[in-house]
Amino acid sequence: MYVGFTGSTQGSTEIHSIEWWSFSSSFDSISGPGSSSPPPPTTSLMNPTANSVKSPPPSLAPTGSDSISSQEKNSKSSSCHNQLCKQGPGAVAGVVTASAFLAIFAGVLIWVFSKRYKHVKKTESFASEVIKMPKEFSYKELRSATRCFNANRIIGHGAFGTVYKGILPETGDIVAVKRCSHNSQGKNEFLSELSIIGTLRHRNLVRLQGWCHEKGEILLVYDLMPNGSLDKALFEARTPLPWPHRRKILLGVASALAYLHQECENQVIHRDIKTSNIMLDEGFNARLGDFGLARQIEHDKSPDATAAAGTMGYLAPEYLLTGRASDKTDVFSYGLWFLREGRLLMAADARLEGEFDENEMRRVLLVGLACSHPDPLTRPTMRTVVQMLVGEAEVPIVPRAKPTMSFSTSHLLLSLQDSVSDCNGMITISTSSSENGYIGDDIV
Repeated sequence: MYVGFTGSTQGSTEIHSIEWWSFSSSFDSISGPGSSSPPPPTTSLMNPTANSVKSPPPSLAPTGSDSISSQEKNSKSSSCHNQLCKQGPGAVAGVVTASAFLAIFAGVLIWVFSKRYKHVKKTESFASEVIKMPKEFSYKELRSATRCFNANRIIGHGAFGTVYKGILPETGDIVAVKRCSHNSQGKNEFLSELSIIGTLRHRNLVRLQGWCHEKGEILLVYDLMPNGSLDKALFEARTPLPWPHRRKILLGVASALAYLHQECENQVIHRDIKTSNIMLDEGFNARLGDFGLARQIEHDKSPDATAAAGTMGYLAPEYLLTGRASDKTDVFSYGLWFLREGRLLMAADARLEGEFDENEMRRVLLVGLACSHPDPLTRPTMRTVVQMLVGEAEVPIVPRAKPTMSFSTSHLLLSLQDSVSDCNGMITISTSSSENGYIGDDIV
């Protein structure tokens, strides 16, 4: 074995001197007849415990692995320098060219990552709210799909945005693109809708395909419902919606609400159940949409009091008074109140011209009345509603007289003008907005 030292300053002139060195080894001597290897030196090389020839100076001597690492680095550097010197100026030019290329490449990488970082930083606050969301579309893609949000592509209007028909350029899929209103309230409602519906999966909910947040715009992309909304099918269609379709729609919405109230990880309160928020697919199956006012709460936890939100005529009386939305407020919105003098079937849509099963119609109307009871504790759950509609549970007895509900004044957080009458610390709430005790403007 031979040991040597080399050094380099990569072009500069300098004198190197060895102040201290050490070497240790633990391998056994390999020698024998016919071996061409030179005999081991008569030094302490073969002694595992001997690790130095000369004691190192206190101020200069490295120890252990540091010494070996330093020597290895010097050796490699010197070797590379000697090779370059032997190869001549061409090798040096090659190194300079390679260094310049690496510098340019590094600059490009830094520029790309800085642009990406700025984009991520810009949308960080928004993206944090849409974790686990569906696909993120580009603004350019949705702008092209709606032909620059052409007015001729408008298929609906909401409280916080406009809905456009779109055709995705890459796939040709037909979608509904909801464009957020340019105000803080509209943005908040869209963020709420996106964070909730993006995690929900049910056959009777409108499916969210994706979203976009660019150029100050917030866009939501849904499956397009070919048959529009239920309110248009009921009141604007040339032909009346047949009874089998109506019964299927009622059952579909009930199933969707039962899923939101009892089957999700957190209970979802929709707070805006009405016919314009119920969409119809190609088979006239109901798809509940518009979750802009929806709220999530933990199961069995009392909801917080907020300002009542929703559509007047569909709001439960206790919600108006307390501001606390619960699953029973959705149940109330789902139901109807139209019982008068025992003539239950008079509530059926006259345009059906009697083309319906009387037993099914009676059952549906009784379920609606039970859901619209002013006392939230008396209303059934949506799971029970589904069971009653399919005949697996008995419909509760509905009083012929219009019921009222009393609340203690100590429980009221909000007040209503011209809607309540105070009597000895109790407040009696009128449950009707018309002479007939009818709440809402839809007829089954």
